[in-house]
Amino acid sequence: MVQITVENERREYEAGTLLKEVAAEFQPQFDNDILLAFVNGKLQELHKVVRNGSEVRFLTAKNKPGMQTYHRSVLLMCLKAFHEVLGEEKLKRLSVNFSLGGGLFLEPAGDFVVDQALVDQVKAKMREYVDAKIPVMKRNISTDEAVDLFHHYKMYDKERLFHYRRVSRVNVYNLGGFEDYHYGYMVQHTGYLKYFDLVPYQQGVVLLLPDMSDPTHVPVFAPQEKLFQVLKESGEWGRKLHVSNVGALNERITAGGMNDLILIQEALMEKKMGDIADRIALEPDKKFVMIAGPSSSGKTTFSHRLSIQLRAKGLVPHPIAVDNYFVNRVDSPRDEQGNYNYESLKCIDVEQFNRDMQDLLAGKTVELPEYNFISGEREYRGNKLKLGTEDILVIEGIHCLNEELSYSLPKENKFKIYISALTQLNIDEHNRIPTTDGRLIRRMIRDSRTRGASAQDTIRRWPSVRRGEEENIFPYQEEADVMFNSALVYEFAVLKQYAEPLLFSVPRDSAEYLEAKRLLKFLDYFLGVSSEDIPKNSILREFIGGSCIKV
Repeated sequence: MVQITVENERREYEAGTLLKEVAAEFQPQFDNDILLAFVNGKLQELHKVVRNGSEVRFLTAKNKPGMQTYHRSVLLMCLKAFHEVLGEEKLKRLSVNFSLGGGLFLEPAGDFVVDQALVDQVKAKMREYVDAKIPVMKRNISTDEAVDLFHHYKMYDKERLFHYRRVSRVNVYNLGGFEDYHYGYMVQHTGYLKYFDLVPYQQGVVLLLPDMSDPTHVPVFAPQEKLFQVLKESGEWGRKLHVSNVGALNERITAGGMNDLILIQEALMEKKMGDIADRIALEPDKKFVMIAGPSSSGKTTFSHRLSIQLRAKGLVPHPIAVDNYFVNRVDSPRDEQGNYNYESLKCIDVEQFNRDMQDLLAGKTVELPEYNFISGEREYRGNKLKLGTEDILVIEGIHCLNEELSYSLPKENKFKIYISALTQLNIDEHNRIPTTDGRLIRRMIRDSRTRGASAQDTIRRWPSVRRGEEENIFPYQEEADVMFNSALVYEFAVLKQYAEPLLFSVPRDSAEYLEAKRLLKFLDYFLGVSSEDIPKNSILREFIGGSCIKV
């Protein structure tokens, strides 16, 4: 017999008992299916044997690791269904490109047409798998075997990925004869995977999935045409640079071509900024350039570089940070934990902001405020401004796309820009890199360098930051006149050397350790490169330091 602690209860089981058998006993205590176990501080799949003296907690799709496992497993099931419906003769490639509209955008390629009839066939096949409760089997093979295996399956992105892996062993999952590699854990069988939908969109399909707030509800697909176009463009950039996945990037690093890659990527980004400045210059009524985006998108560097481009067009830009219109700290709203909620629109003195902007538009002289983040009060230090014919305001803040911020300003005088780090690089054809991971790593490095904050602190605060983005930024992104992607195809190879020491410092017994461990595993896919060749005005310099732009 073995004795273990399960959900704070002491229990005794026969030796050889599996976690899934213990989970079945405790399932009535949970509203959602148990998907994973947290055993002695480590995540485990439910096929593992319980060990004497272990402490066990169970995770459902209400927990981040559980929901990630659910999404990953549904994707594996979807890939198998496509291969079975179309066959190897017709389906030449099926890539998972990016997150869109509450799901994942998949792009199948081959001798067929993606239409509603095909989507219905694939969806019906997935439902068959759910009803059949097909086991998801895992086998551990050597990295050399993995290279040969994925060459045989014509998954050449994976073959190239494992060519550069340092680890000697790899876990491969098998679902009813369909084998694949996925970055993370899986559920025990397809019977868990009841909640999903599949819709055709733009020569591809969107696999719709639930989120942690409601694991049994699949959102209705809401097309995001502007976001789709910028994500598609970013993917095309990656293909033009011949770097659309991690294996290709590592190959470029080993071949000694990184300096050219950095310069070309930066040139593409500079051209995009110039194109935006061209659009603004052609519309003389535009007096307010409103820039918004989520945390660590590089808004500050972007606004300065855009201002330089506007100067080159003969305009006179003036940067204004909406944060300078914060209400005094004592008047700030608080969140449900009683902390100041600096991401709420109520933190901004909207009325004063609108009065000042209206006066500037009317040709009046206005003294602009500066917020003292130490005292928590708005101050006036004689910073006066009057707009001339060629003057233009470059306004940056998380609420800039929300009409409630600038409600009194005529729409014809506003030009709205949404900026985010929309990662165009994927691990391989089936494993994407979440945009939020890139921004979290950027923020972690910047917080450490500029504020002395630990990686543990940044990871702890990140869920609150994300909630603020979901509430205050993402709902308004389609209101933008243009979207700008600040992600650099080479950046993870550079960020790796800065992030790894910070992540290794996260205590093993802390709540943040799991996330730190996951990010370390992710960064291990990349070969590292030096930051010395990165231009001084690069957006990446905002995070790693050495920028010639005051940020």
